[in-house]
Amino acid sequence: MRKLPVALAFAALLPVAARAEPISLGVESSSGGFTHSGLEVDGLTIDLGTITMPTAGATGEVLIDGLDATRNYTVEFELAKGSAMNTLKLEILDPLDDDDWLDEAQPDYVPAGYSTSNNLDGLSFAQEAGLARSATFAGGSSSVLADEKSHRADILLFSGLNGADQARVTFGLRDQVGGRGFLLRFSAEGLPTPEPASMLLLGTGLVGLAGAYRRRRAS
Repeated sequence: MRKLPVALAFAALLPVAARAEPISLGVESSSGGFTHSGLEVDGLTIDLGTITMPTAGATGEVLIDGLDATRNYTVEFELAKGSAMNTLKLEILDPLDDDDWLDEAQPDYVPAGYSTSNNLDGLSFAQEAGLARSATFAGGSSSVLADEKSHRADILLFSGLNGADQARVTFGLRDQVGGRGFLLRFSAEGLPTPEPASMLLLGTGLVGLAGAYRRRRAS
């Protein structure tokens, strides 16, 4: 019976394993009909559910919190989009806590306490981690352009989506410090609009072709 207090005292000296906070998600801002629904977490895979962006120009900022430090997460979601949307711009806004280089000029849309500058975590690590980044849909897939290495931004561009109403988007995410909240910023971009000068040249060219066709028929 005398050994029991000693055993209890020894157990009290053992370190208690830290429990990670559950991953949470919340929409901080939205425009153009942006909506989000659903969240499932299975180990290091985070399914954001469905992101709806019905129009080009729609934007949304989603706060994701509770990531474990330095762990590599795969993030997925179903994108429901409008027909005019061609490109999905996905950007990480990093909390200002001196872990990354900070550019002096920040875009107007960046909220207080955050920065577009990020080179230690966010999306930046994924270029070396080998995690997938893709947007696939029935009959095809998008092209992906990453801007991760410059201090000015941490961005993924998924383009070529105008042929689909839905797409499955996958990318990698990491919190270098842990216990912080990242803002995931979603932007829907449309097909490029020709400049007035280009339209004028196109119209002039069509008129010239029509005239040449009429002269050929007359001859």
